[in-house]
Amino acid sequence: MAESRTAEFTDAHGIAIVYDVHPVADGVRPRGVVQLLHGVGEHAGRYGSLIAELTAAGFIVYADDHRGHGRTGMKQHGDASRLGRLGPGGLRAVVADVWHLTELIRAENPGLPLVLLGHSWGSFLSQMVLDAHPDAYDAVVLSGSAHRTPSDLNSMPLNARWKGPEAHGLEWLSRDPAVWAEFRADPLTTEVPLLKLFGPIEAVRLYGRPHRDYPRDVPVLLMVGRDDPVGGPRSVHRLADDYRNRSGLSDVTTLVYPDARHEIFNELQQAEVRADLLAWLDKHIPSRD
Repeated sequence: MAESRTAEFTDAHGIAIVYDVHPVADGVRPRGVVQLLHGVGEHAGRYGSLIAELTAAGFIVYADDHRGHGRTGMKQHGDASRLGRLGPGGLRAVVADVWHLTELIRAENPGLPLVLLGHSWGSFLSQMVLDAHPDAYDAVVLSGSAHRTPSDLNSMPLNARWKGPEAHGLEWLSRDPAVWAEFRADPLTTEVPLLKLFGPIEAVRLYGRPHRDYPRDVPVLLMVGRDDPVGGPRSVHRLADDYRNRSGLSDVTTLVYPDARHEIFNELQQAEVRADLLAWLDKHIPSRD
């Protein structure tokens, strides 16, 4: 069985960025690479089921722990109480790290199509790096994303809809209580809100709309739970409209999952979500067999 490997690179500020490379399953011919970007307060290790299906389908997966997060955050801070804090360079350095890994992936996998897949904050980073390098990716998938404007990106407490004396506090993630328990028990996650982790200046840097007139017509898939408090369907539809009307993209698909909350890959219908993703990838990056 092909084994995953863990590696790291040192960014421009001297921070060691830890990432994993998951090869395709034995006997499967690689047809592409997925660069997976996790959300705020979490790490790449929470995507095991998704990664397993992608590698079985012929995709090599590269997944880093972003600045301040997961294993990168522990090497950076040496203190779990500081997980989520970005450190020198802030959000711009995180975007640069994403691009550095993209360049590394291209160098190690010449000729293979590259898919950028970002969840939540990872989807915002994906939007930013796509704006900076719109011709670098062969397909883009954004999960739990939002139109990055003050009116369409929720800055209020994300669990407000489920607040009450019996609330766990993580109901916004998924309908599955096991997801809440696993997140809270994970030593590499943090529940500190984004605004407190990043500070107001860095948080404002999250805002921005897709750039105009991309030079390449890259296909984009937007996947969102109907009850996602981060952005939700209305926000994501506005993002899709911008990709069509500002960026000039012709192949933009939005999938909305009834009753699902923020982490659609950890939702009760997660098998359906993964199947939809693989079907979309089959259409845009077909198998080489």
